[in-house]
Amino acid sequence: MSMTRRDFIQSLGAVAGVEAVYRTMQALGLSGAGEAHAAMIDLPPGSGRGKSVVILGAGISGMTAAYELSKAGYDCTILEATGRAGGRNLTVRGGDVIEETGGRQRVDFDRGDHLYVNLGPARIPYHHRALLGYCKEFGVELEVFTNDNRAALFHNRERFGGKPLTARQVTTDTRGYIAELLAKAVNAGALDSELTGEDKERILEMLVRYGGLDPDRLYKGSSRGGYRGERIHAGLKAGEVNSPLDLSELLKADFWQYKLHFSQFLNQNPTLFQPTGGMDAVVRAFEQRVRPLIRYNSPVKEIRKTSAGVRVVTGREAVDADFAVCTIPAPVLKDIPNDFSPETRAVIESIKFVSAVKVAFQSRRFWEEDHAIYGGISWTDQDITQIWYPPYGYHRDKGILVGAYIWDEEPGLRFSAMTPAERLRAAAAEGERIHPGYTAEMETGVSRAWLNAPFQKGGWPGDRHASPEALQKPDGAIHFAGDQVTGLPGWQEGAVLAAHLAVNAIHERVTAR
Repeated sequence: MSMTRRDFIQSLGAVAGVEAVYRTMQALGLSGAGEAHAAMIDLPPGSGRGKSVVILGAGISGMTAAYELSKAGYDCTILEATGRAGGRNLTVRGGDVIEETGGRQRVDFDRGDHLYVNLGPARIPYHHRALLGYCKEFGVELEVFTNDNRAALFHNRERFGGKPLTARQVTTDTRGYIAELLAKAVNAGALDSELTGEDKERILEMLVRYGGLDPDRLYKGSSRGGYRGERIHAGLKAGEVNSPLDLSELLKADFWQYKLHFSQFLNQNPTLFQPTGGMDAVVRAFEQRVRPLIRYNSPVKEIRKTSAGVRVVTGREAVDADFAVCTIPAPVLKDIPNDFSPETRAVIESIKFVSAVKVAFQSRRFWEEDHAIYGGISWTDQDITQIWYPPYGYHRDKGILVGAYIWDEEPGLRFSAMTPAERLRAAAAEGERIHPGYTAEMETGVSRAWLNAPFQKGGWPGDRHASPEALQKPDGAIHFAGDQVTGLPGWQEGAVLAAHLAVNAIHERVTAR
């Protein structure tokens, strides 16, 4: 029997999965390379010899560019405004000092390989293949990051008496009610024009299983949500299933707006990873390879075009180069004197960064010992927004809990305006409503308001600005990189892909001459 290419690909997908289909379509010329694959670097050794590049910023994007360009023979110089590499990739441990405008915080965590917190990026999605590729190349060990946990909590001050609810019950009951409503619609003939009789029977059976409906296709609670008396499982005796949460209260709560399906967002899909021991393992791996190129404590004062390329002035020197790769965050870059075109300046001015804040506490691992919460995130409608439970160091005596992760503008501005001590008190007070006794558990804490971070002035671009693609084109000899010029703002993958784009563009200009 003859088989079309469409039939073959469909059959292959059923047997071998999406990746096999993707590779086969590439081989048959039916699909181009994906963005991450197309942007990968493969510059011939020595191809950049005799050419110089000055890179502004030793964050992930800047170090990626320097690593790839220097391998090809380009003479690279990295100007880093601070005394550390990594940019927004910041992991802190006991003894570290956090610098902010108007003050410093000393990190007083106990010493231990599990007693750290990532105050910047903390997750690497499985499909961020460029960054994961460097982790593999550099030998950065990874472990699973637990994003979604049915034992974590949903909290809304105005609903359910302000009592936190387990994610397993909120998720189970929401699905149950949806299944019941759809089953009623199918039974009432509302979908007759769309479904055959056999389709309807199969859909009804699917809904019964999906929502845990009873034989009458009504939702009256499910063991998936736990048992009465806050019992998670039945144990030695059969348990009595919890009564379902009130549907009207569920609809009035804010859980369904995005919190319930947070893990369905593409960049939050499992599997997620983190480097073992802290996200700064990525920084150290890059820094190890480009450290001789970095000039620390060299904030940029001017960026100028020259007839030969570009001149960058710091407080100590002027660096001339054939090209520049600028990764400076837009809120900082817009105030640096420059020769950019009016169009470039307008785009940079349009990029508004999020007032992101993280607060972290050291304490007894009460979330594990008292609540059987191992990793994951609890949600609240209070300013602190989220509580993260560390997905590492299980069953140790102590751990570092993220007691607030804020990115909405108003709460972000409120917390950014506080002193570090005020942030700790405010976060502890709000956490108390989720975990009674929370405040007494806290031994010490730290915070990071990225709006107050020198040479950062914010977390990442918020609402998609006018056109990130506009900065993917060079302005004379000046190329732009960093996550702010991509469709992945706030993600290290965006920073890496932007660096690849700039590196390839520079190389094309050099080899075309």
